[in-house]
Formats: sequence, structure tokens, C-alpha cells
Amino acid sequence: MIRILIVEDDKVIANAMAAHLSRWGYEVRCAVRFDSILDEVLEFNPQLILLDISLPFFNGYYWCEKIRTRSKAPILFISSRQDESDMIMAMNMGGDDYIQKPVSMEVLTAKISAMLRRAYDYEASPALKLLDAVLDAETSSLVRGDKVYPLTRNELRLLSELLKNLNRIVSREKLMLKLWDDDVYIDDNTLTVNVNRLRKTLESAGFEGVITTYKGQGYAIHA
Repeated sequence: MIRILIVEDDKVIANAMAAHLSRWGYEVRCAVRFDSILDEVLEFNPQLILLDISLPFFNGYYWCEKIRTRSKAPILFISSRQDESDMIMAMNMGGDDYIQKPVSMEVLTAKISAMLRRAYDYEASPALKLLDAVLDAETSSLVRGDKVYPLTRNELRLLSELLKNLNRIVSREKLMLKLWDDDVYIDDNTLTVNVNRLRKTLESAGFEGVITTYKGQGYAIHA
């Protein structure tokens, strides 16, 4: 049974989500120790985490960063905040997706289903290369010489798709389908944020400017 941890301090919202997801067959737990969320994650070992931003003691960004040091479980931010900067911060801290409150339970279920498919059924080709670097899907990293550059799950999927189409434009629509499988509910800016995160990771590995943006079309890696 898939385990889902809900980190939401509004008990009405948390209990409503828990009841709905339980009916879908998930094992659900609502966090109660908001000063030690990481401990709850390690104890429950969830396969997916629903995380609010506004929490007692420390906010969701803080806990997302802490969780990422110990777990690769997909993190879906759920928040009433509507600023694009909040979504960008959520992704930069290691979140996998972001939806705004009030949340339709149908949309929530679709998001969770898609995230679980991406997280646990996805396999990228181990032979994909970027010049002298190798994309290692098993460890979710880019290996160049004796250095290893970790990739988030979305970075892995993006880089894999772009390398499969090396020197060819990959449309935004195709990339969104590869990443989320549920493009009906995606904010277009979310893809831009993830591409920019991948750019920074590639720059840290010495691949500056390899991703080209084609306005109104998509992206391509030229190498």
C-alpha cells in the first residue's frame, strides 16, 4: 500500500484529504509534530508527501529542504499562496509540483497518481550522454569524469528527453506530458522553472548555455 504523509496544520483540510485518499486505497498519515516534521517522515517513510507552506515553527520550504537530505519521495506543495515566486521557491527547495488551494479532490487524486507513476515506474536510458558526461538514471545523476552531479526527478526526466532529441527542438507540450502526464492541470510557468533549475545544474557541471529556448516552440540541447 502506498504511504502518503500530509503536512497540513489546518485539521479540517488535512482530515478531508486523508479521508478522500484513504478511499482510494492509500495509507495516509497526517503530521502532528510540526516542530519535527523530518522525524515524522523518517518514521513513516512515505512514498509521497503533501506539504503546505505556512506551518507552525518552520515553513514548508524549510522542511522540504530538510526532507531532501534524507528522502527522494515526491513532494507536492499545496498552498493558498498565488505568487509565482512561491512556486519558484518550492521547486528550488526540491519540490516536484505545486497546486493552489482550494484544491479539487479530483485534481489532487490525478496529481498524486501521475507523480507516483513518474517516481516509481520511470526508467531512462543509461546510454544517454552529453559530450563527455553520462546520464545515470539509476542514481539520478550526471557523471562527468570523477564528479557526480545529482539531479532531481524532474531534472532527470527533462534531461533524458532533451538528450534523446539532441540538436532537435522538443515542444513544451511534449516536455510537460513527459514530466507530469496530466497537462490539463499544469501551470505553464512550472515547466520554465524546472528548465531553469536544470540549466543551473548543467552550468555547475561545466555545460553553460547548452539548452536553447525557442520562443513559442520549446527547448533543445545543442552539443
